[in-house]
Amino acid sequence: MVASRIAALLTLLLPGLFAEAHHWIFRADGSGTLKQLLAKAAPGDTITVHGTVQEGTITIDKPLTLLGGEGAVIDGGAEGDVLLVTADDVTVHALTIRNPLHSNLNDLAGIKVQACSRAVITANILEHCFFAIYLNGAHDARVERNTVNGDPSDLDRMANGIHLWKCDNATIRHNTVKHHRDGIYFEFVTDSRIAHNTAMHNDRYGLHFMFSHRDMYDDNHFEDNGAGVAVMFSKQITMRRNVFRANRGASAYGLLLKEINDGVISDNAFTDNTTGIMVDGCNRIEVRDNLFRMNGWALRLFANAFDCTLQGNTFSGNTFDVSTNGDLRNNVMRGNYWDRYAGYDLDRDGHGDVPHRPLGFFALLVERMPYAMVLSRSLFVNLLDRAERLIPSLGPESLKDEHPLMRPPGRTSVSEATCGDMGSNLKFAILHPSFFIHPSTQRNEKWRMMSVECRMACPQVTTHHA
Repeated sequence: MVASRIAALLTLLLPGLFAEAHHWIFRADGSGTLKQLLAKAAPGDTITVHGTVQEGTITIDKPLTLLGGEGAVIDGGAEGDVLLVTADDVTVHALTIRNPLHSNLNDLAGIKVQACSRAVITANILEHCFFAIYLNGAHDARVERNTVNGDPSDLDRMANGIHLWKCDNATIRHNTVKHHRDGIYFEFVTDSRIAHNTAMHNDRYGLHFMFSHRDMYDDNHFEDNGAGVAVMFSKQITMRRNVFRANRGASAYGLLLKEINDGVISDNAFTDNTTGIMVDGCNRIEVRDNLFRMNGWALRLFANAFDCTLQGNTFSGNTFDVSTNGDLRNNVMRGNYWDRYAGYDLDRDGHGDVPHRPLGFFALLVERMPYAMVLSRSLFVNLLDRAERLIPSLGPESLKDEHPLMRPPGRTSVSEATCGDMGSNLKFAILHPSFFIHPSTQRNEKWRMMSVECRMACPQVTTHHA
C-alpha cells in the first residue's frame, strides 16, 4: 500500500522535476568534452551530438536523451564499452557507434544497458562491434530500427548482435543484424516480443534463445545463417509468420526446437533449408499452417517428442517430407497437403479417402545411415521406397495423415519475401526427382516451381502458399 502511494506521488512529481529540461548541442570540434556535458546536464535534458566523439567509454547515469546530429559518431577507441547506460529512462537515437574493445574475458558492447528500466535504443548504426547492443537485467526496454553490421572478414572475433540477459518485457522490432556470431541472442528473457527483424549471414544462429518463456516471435526473416535458428529449454513460445530461408549445413536448421514445452509454430515459411524443423525432446507443440518448400528434410520429428500436432501444413518439393529416429507416440498428424500424395477423393470433400504415409523407406535408411544419401538416385532404392508406401512395414504406425488435403490451402499471411529468389531454392530440388513420387503427382501444377520458369511462377506461389 505504501509502495503504491509512493509510485503515484512520483508520477505526479516527475513532470514537474523535468519541466526545466534543456536541449544541449554538442559539437566534437568545439571546446569541452561530451563527458563534461553529460556531467553538467540535468535529468530529463536532451543532448544532440555533432561530429565524431572519441573519449573512451561514455557513461549515461541519469535519465536523458542522446540524439545523433550531423555526422554523429561515437568511437570507443577499443578501450571498453562505447556507450554504457546505467540509469532509467534513457533514450539513444540516431547515432553511429563503433570500436568497443574486443575481449574474451568481458562482454563489451557498442551500447550496453546495465540493470535499468525503460531504455529506448532506436535508429542507431552499430559497426564492427564485439557485442553490438547488450541488455543486462533490463526491464521494459525498446530496441527498434537499428542496423547492426559485424565484420564479415573477422567473424571469429564477433560476439552477438543483439544480446539480452535476464530481461523482461522487452520489445525488439525492425532491426537488421548481419555478420555476427548470433544475430539475436536471449537467455532468461521473459514476456517479450520480437517482431519484424532481419538476421542474415551470421556465423552461427540468426536467432538463439534459451530459458526464455512466454515470448512471441512474429514476422521475422532469418536467412543464410550458419546454423539457422535454435530454440532451447523454453516454454509457452509463439512463432508466427516468420521466414526461415537458405540456412544450410550438416548441422543447420531452419528452426531447431530442443526441449520446448507448449509452443505454437504457425503461418511460417521454411524454404531451401537443409532441415526445415527439427523437433527434439519437445511436448505439446502445435505446428500448423506452415509452408515447407524445397528443403532437404522438411520435418525431423524425433521419437522423444510427445503430444505434438501437425495440421494444415503444405509440403512441396522437399527431398524428405518427414523423418524420425524411432517409434512416435501420442502425436497427431492430420489435414496437411503433401505433394507426393497419390490417393483419391471420391466424396469430393477436399480430403483424401486413404491415409498418407510421408515416411518412406529411403528416409528411414538415411536417418540411420546418413552416407546412404549417395544412393538417392538409385532405381533399387526407388523401388523399395514405393514398396514401403504400398505395404508399410518399417515406418511407425502412428506416423500417417488420416485426412490429407487434396489441394494446398490458400494462405496470404506470410510476406512475399518467402518467394524470394527461386533460383537459390533449386539447391535441394535435385534430390527430389520424379522417381520419388507417383507419376500422377508429377502433373500437379505445383511442380512448375522446379522448372526454369520458376521466377515466372513466383506470384502464383505466393498467392497459394505465402
